[in-house]
Amino acid sequence: MRMAAVTPTIMILITLLAEIAIDGYHCKVVQFIFGDSLSDVGNNKYLSRSLAQANLPWYGIDFGNGLPNGRFCNGRTVADIIGDKTGLPRPPAFLDPSLSEDVILENGVNYASGGGGILNETGGYFIQRLSLSKQIELFQGTQVMIKNKLGKMEAEKFFQEARYVVALGSNDFINNYLTGVYSDSWSYNDQSFIDFLMETLGAQLKLLHSLGARQLMVFGLGPMGCIPLQRVLTTDGSCQERTNKLAIRFNEAASKLLDNVSTKLANASFRFGDAYDVVNDVITNPGKYGFKNSDSPCCSFGRIRPALTCLPASTLCKDRSKYVFWDEYHPSDSANELIANELIKKFGFMGVNQTDAPSPAPSSEED
Repeated sequence: MRMAAVTPTIMILITLLAEIAIDGYHCKVVQFIFGDSLSDVGNNKYLSRSLAQANLPWYGIDFGNGLPNGRFCNGRTVADIIGDKTGLPRPPAFLDPSLSEDVILENGVNYASGGGGILNETGGYFIQRLSLSKQIELFQGTQVMIKNKLGKMEAEKFFQEARYVVALGSNDFINNYLTGVYSDSWSYNDQSFIDFLMETLGAQLKLLHSLGARQLMVFGLGPMGCIPLQRVLTTDGSCQERTNKLAIRFNEAASKLLDNVSTKLANASFRFGDAYDVVNDVITNPGKYGFKNSDSPCCSFGRIRPALTCLPASTLCKDRSKYVFWDEYHPSDSANELIANELIKKFGFMGVNQTDAPSPAPSSEED
């Protein structure tokens, strides 16, 4: 039997197929983000019973088309900005109905949820929110989706090459331990509560490592006693010193935890991102950084405080770029950019995915 001649075109096709079989599926480096309202990009807006929402005007006024998009800010999150400047795509909310395997492979996923904490009980009075344990559970479901699409080996490579961000903890204090509402308030003292948080967080980080996380950063807490919500609860509008000391002690403990975990887990590059000092300096010396106000929210309800969220009837400050805080809880886009730049400089983040330049700040024409 005579064999058909092999043409040059067929030979090229055979070679390409062989290369694909050897090299496998080539994926971008993406981010998987776990966090609270400081990182939420829309998960809570799909939790219909959640009381922690950013779905009202004027949230998102300086992002895209100016409409609420699920971010608890007038613009971008710190994770948005760091990703933009290092060539990482912005991961969509896990609960976004348009999420698919192809979207995950191209952009990663953001599981962050306003009101969420390291502890499952944190933020219970928000009715619906995703704790870190729940977010990791959802990540496990994501892994099943990608393994079904790529196969086990290529999926493992994809997840091991990805970047991971864990940014929670403030709610465990402000919306749990310090409230006097939850049992944690009287079951622990300051040190034993931090120890409990570290024990829980350590187990969660080890689980993420077992699921493929190799390059991971845990963001530390800022001076949370200086957010407008905490200041307005004092008689003279000053920062809550005990709350700030808890943030410092949390950061010290978390830094030690990350060092310990990173040395014990194979191929782990787990780092702690501490921006407390720079944020504290911004709040203490706002003019040094181009801000005019660092003690009250840009979006406020006149003298009625605290208005726990920015409302359509709220009054906006004249120049949002001059305010450190957007609402009672959250930094403004300008403050987030300063924090992100500090973390990039401090940790020498390198660009990935061979982008030529960082993405610009969102404009009013962006979708």
